[in-house]
Amino acid sequence: MSTTMRQPRRSGIRRGEAASGWLFTAPMIVLLGVFLVIPVLMALWVSFSDWGGRGSPFSSTVNFIGLKNYSTLLSGGGLAEQDFGTALKNNAWYVIFVVPLQTVVALFLAVMVNRQILRGRGFFRTAFYFPSVTSSVAITVLWLFLFSSTGAVNKLLTYVGIAGPNWFNDPRGVLHFGATSGPGYLTGPTVLGVSLWDWVGGPSVAMVGYILLAIFTTSGTFMLLFIAALQNLGGDVQEAAMMDGANGWQRFWRVTLPQLRPTLFTVLTLGLIGCWQVFDQIYAGTQGSPGKTTLTPAFLSYQAAFKNQEWGQGAAIAFLLFVIIVAFTLLQRWVLAERKVSRRRMRMYNIPPSSGTGPGQGASVDGAVLLAARGVARDDR
Repeated sequence: MSTTMRQPRRSGIRRGEAASGWLFTAPMIVLLGVFLVIPVLMALWVSFSDWGGRGSPFSSTVNFIGLKNYSTLLSGGGLAEQDFGTALKNNAWYVIFVVPLQTVVALFLAVMVNRQILRGRGFFRTAFYFPSVTSSVAITVLWLFLFSSTGAVNKLLTYVGIAGPNWFNDPRGVLHFGATSGPGYLTGPTVLGVSLWDWVGGPSVAMVGYILLAIFTTSGTFMLLFIAALQNLGGDVQEAAMMDGANGWQRFWRVTLPQLRPTLFTVLTLGLIGCWQVFDQIYAGTQGSPGKTTLTPAFLSYQAAFKNQEWGQGAAIAFLLFVIIVAFTLLQRWVLAERKVSRRRMRMYNIPPSSGTGPGQGASVDGAVLLAARGVARDDR
């Protein structure tokens, strides 16, 4: 009887909490709806229309043309398809080089400045993070001076007997190794209007300059994320690994790095999104030159919409870029997802308490370290 009488009161309290929650979040929901959801939906409509940028995109003079803008970019066979393929190729190589390198550099810096024996850790953290808070336009202009044909970088290269290139004016693919033409089976077939020879040629020398710029400016930000994660790790697993005879590299690779998987996923995801959206450095620098070897989808979308007044095509490029980012993010999430330890692996590293096994006695250090970190071990299929 008493239970029946209390139930309406509890549900009433819950309804009140729900109403309060909606009341407090309503301003942010309205702002997101007005400044994010509605513009995205409008842009989606523009990508399916022939709107030329004048008047309202919902006026009667604007026609629905379906997937024409998308087909022009993906299979049109003209300059639009070739430019989109070139931009994708350039950006793909940019992602391939920047994301792993900036992650490795950020993790290395985090491990170094997190060491207790390092003096002046605060100074080094500030120094490594400083490029991340510098204006991207200002640092791009500085980079253009440093990597000019008579800049400081080429001057330093002369001291070791290397004649540096004219960085941001050199369209050669770094993986072509100086070759001006390739075999017929690579120069003939095309993907999105770009030959396979160009696809496998790697980034241009000019794009290498932007790759170095991205690593220099973003590693400091991700270093802070890794430092925060390292400082939150418990020392019990590290002590267990040390007692099992693991050296410094084994402790890092088998114990520390698996525990950093959530932070690693965050860093890789943010790096992936940022690399596919690179725009301001290209705009302030070469604007796609030389020979469109620094053209990116984000800059191509701006160019199509604001310069060529092809707003439908510009919006279509933006949504294709959105699909690419989501697809790579989901793939990355699947690769880095934590999986349960298989029974076969647990049996492989199961050490009976009565065996008296110590470091160097029967059980391998590798197995002991994996056993200590089994909560984050990956399932080997």
